[in-house]
Amino acid sequence: MNIIQTAKVLSIRILTESTYILRIERNKFKFIPGQCVNIGLVGSAVNREYSTYSGTKDTYLEFLIRKINGGAVSVGLSQLTPGEEVTLDGAYGTFTIKKPAKIGKYIFVASGTGIAPFHSYVKSYPKIDYRIIHGIRFDSEQYDKQDYGKGRYVSCISRGKGGDFSGRVTDYLKKIPIPLDTLYYLCGNRAMINDVYDILRIKGVNGSNIITEVFF
Repeated sequence: MNIIQTAKVLSIRILTESTYILRIERNKFKFIPGQCVNIGLVGSAVNREYSTYSGTKDTYLEFLIRKINGGAVSVGLSQLTPGEEVTLDGAYGTFTIKKPAKIGKYIFVASGTGIAPFHSYVKSYPKIDYRIIHGIRFDSEQYDKQDYGKGRYVSCISRGKGGDFSGRVTDYLKKIPIPLDTLYYLCGNRAMINDVYDILRIKGVNGSNIITEVFF
């Protein structure tokens, strides 16, 4: 376990009006892809938990963050400039892949910024056999889709146009064949996770092959 420490901000990359990527110094900080880190503003007793977005071989730490209206941490972090510091505590959590080189295929189902741990998986385990199904509202929320292999990323857009499928993740899963020899990782809002879990079980997926993480 890491102890509470500080790290300097390297950059803030704006993705949409409400989402951004915070990049900070790593300073030998250790984590397992899928784990979360408590991040706070220096001088504040308030922090929030964010999943790692960067890979284990990256020399920096990255976090995909959605600004919450009135949020003390998400808004404050977005206003930092390079050189300023944040506090780190962690890493925590068990939403991880135990033996990525030995276990077969994976399907990752995410909503919104719940794709963050899957981005970390893909960057950390380049040989993993995976597919990502990403539920978002608009095509602008296809965060860093170029980082995923050809044919491995599917965006399901519930509002607006663009993407790979028009509709929700649940609509998409109801229409496609569901392989049973696959591990399913679900990350995002609770309603999505509950609905997807039910669909997978109805289609015959063993409950032990479904791993979940409520992200917000």
